[in-house]
Amino acid sequence: MNSQDAKRVLETALICASQPLPLRDMRVLFADEIGPDTLRSLLDELTREWDGRGVELVALATGWRLQSRPEMRAYLDRLNPEKPPKYSRAVMETLAIIAYRQPVTRGDIEDIRGVTVASQIIRQLEDRGWVEAIGYRESPGRPALLATTKRFLDDLGLASLEQLPLLAGATPDGEQFAHALPEQASLLDAPADAAPASTEATTRAATPSTPDLPDEPAADAAPMEPQA
Repeated sequence: MNSQDAKRVLETALICASQPLPLRDMRVLFADEIGPDTLRSLLDELTREWDGRGVELVALATGWRLQSRPEMRAYLDRLNPEKPPKYSRAVMETLAIIAYRQPVTRGDIEDIRGVTVASQIIRQLEDRGWVEAIGYRESPGRPALLATTKRFLDDLGLASLEQLPLLAGATPDGEQFAHALPEQASLLDAPADAAPASTEATTRAATPSTPDLPDEPAADAAPMEPQA
C-alpha cells in the first residue's frame, strides 16, 4: 500500500472513530505492516492538510481525534439551542484544584476552597470519569488521593497536564483555579440527568500555600488495595 492510500485509510478511520484513536489501533488497520514512525509521519501530513479548515486533527491523552475548532462552537451550538445545565461553581472549583494540585485529598481541597466539600461533588466528578482515587495518604484516616483521568484530558482537548494554562499567583484560590481551565463545552456542560450538588457549609478556613504540580506521584501515596 502506498502512502497516499494509507493516508486515506487513516483519515477515514479517524472520521468514523467515536473515541480518540491510539497508535496501536492504527497499526491494526494495516495489520502491523506500517510502523509507528510512518504513522506519525502520516498524521503530521493529515494535520497540515486539515489546517485552515473547520476541523482539526489533535493529539490527546488517549490518541488522535478529528474535532471542530473552537471558533466553530458558536455556529454548532445553533443546532442544539437547548443547552444542558452547567456544573455548579463548587464542582468546577473542585475539579480545577484536583487538576492543578494532584494528587490531593478531600481535606486539601477544603483547605484551598475554605469550605467543606460535599461527598456528592466528588461523586459527580468520579461518575463523569474525570477524577479517580489513585492511592491513600499515609496519615490518620488514610484519606484517598484524588487525581484526574485521561478522559478528563480528552474532554478538555489536551494531551497532558503540562498543557493546562499557567496560574497567576503563588497561592490561587478555588475560583482562580476554575477560571484557569480552558472553556470547552464538553467539559463545562453537565449531563442532563446530573443532580445538583448539595449545599456546602459556609465556614471559611485559612488558605495555606500549596506546592507546585508534582511531576511524580506523592511520596506518601500508598497504592490502592484490591477489593474483595
